[in-house]
Amino acid sequence: MSETRTGNGTGTDDGFELPVAARAGVGTRPFGVYVHVPFCATRCGYCDFNTYTAGELGSSASPQSWLEGLRRELDIAADMIGAPAADTVFVGGGTPSLLGPRGLADVLGAVRSSFGLAPGAEVTTESNPESTGPEFFSRIRAAGYTRVSLGMQSAASHVLAVLDRTHTPGRPVAAAREARAAGFDNVNLDLIYGTPGERDEDVDRSLDAVLDAGVDHVSAYALIVEDGTALARRVRRGELPAPDDDVLAARYERIDARLEAAGLTWYEVSNWARAGDPSARCAHNLGYWDGGDWWGAGPGAHSHVGGVRWWNVKHPARYAETLAQGRLPVGGSEQLTVEDVHTELVMLTVRLRTGLPWAALAPSERDAARTVVADGLADLHGDHLVLTGRGRLLADAVVRSILV
Repeated sequence: MSETRTGNGTGTDDGFELPVAARAGVGTRPFGVYVHVPFCATRCGYCDFNTYTAGELGSSASPQSWLEGLRRELDIAADMIGAPAADTVFVGGGTPSLLGPRGLADVLGAVRSSFGLAPGAEVTTESNPESTGPEFFSRIRAAGYTRVSLGMQSAASHVLAVLDRTHTPGRPVAAAREARAAGFDNVNLDLIYGTPGERDEDVDRSLDAVLDAGVDHVSAYALIVEDGTALARRVRRGELPAPDDDVLAARYERIDARLEAAGLTWYEVSNWARAGDPSARCAHNLGYWDGGDWWGAGPGAHSHVGGVRWWNVKHPARYAETLAQGRLPVGGSEQLTVEDVHTELVMLTVRLRTGLPWAALAPSERDAARTVVADGLADLHGDHLVLTGRGRLLADAVVRSILV
């Protein structure tokens, strides 16, 4: 994929400049802002995100230098693409709650100052339950956050130990209740299933806790052993078994059945929201899956505008230094081809309950899709191809079948 440059006067590390054609449609498509907070108190054994503990950073970067860089990046971004009001904001990481309520208010203030917020904008922050409390939730709600996503992973202490998670099993539920008491109608709990040593009863206990918390959204992800993580090293040494595909499939079906019975229905393969309430779904993530535009600010963050994708340098120190020089910290970029856009449309929309538009498929792809339907992996709902329960377990295989 080739990089495209035009003369709009905004230089960066690699000479990246956003083409006029890519900027032309900004504001006509959903627009989101993602902010990456690269700080964590400890490193979880399964995590391969771009995060750093205080010991790893030393004196090379700090939350203050990161925030100063963030403000500069957002200002440059708004100038580059015409400052469309953000329909959604998502503060992720890392551990955004380590910034505290004042730090998170400063982050949202920087987005407001540069882009502004559209009426009714969804504003989400991820949070570690252990770095939250009633005052934390009250203050970020007052600052303008509308949605909270809490990392729970499991209610079983031995599962959390394998994942190197530091929170106590009951804390995520307590945090979810505190968030709701502070006025958050939209609260998500994240689960991870398939951890070595996890039992069916552990999954059931986690689901009991999630449902008892009364949240309107649940995300559940199969454990992936990522190269370079502490978990991968333990699996490679034979200390832990690798996740079993059959077990993962059975756990997914168990989770789906419990959540559906409780009134939380799937709208994306790994996400469930309160049935009949569109506001319970994560609008920011739907922007990704539906091909919207977003600016990713922060070290290692990825952006997409008008068919151009780019990503920032990863280290917080280099990120801040580059922006202090008045340049965007772009580490690389690509111009998506027509074929790339089509591939991503199939890969992403097939994961949604709304399904893959039949009209978007070429004749040969429709033939392949009919085979998928005949195999019981999808159904035709009007003019959209929608995965069945079995198809959701094999979503990647369905995509490969269609794109042959």
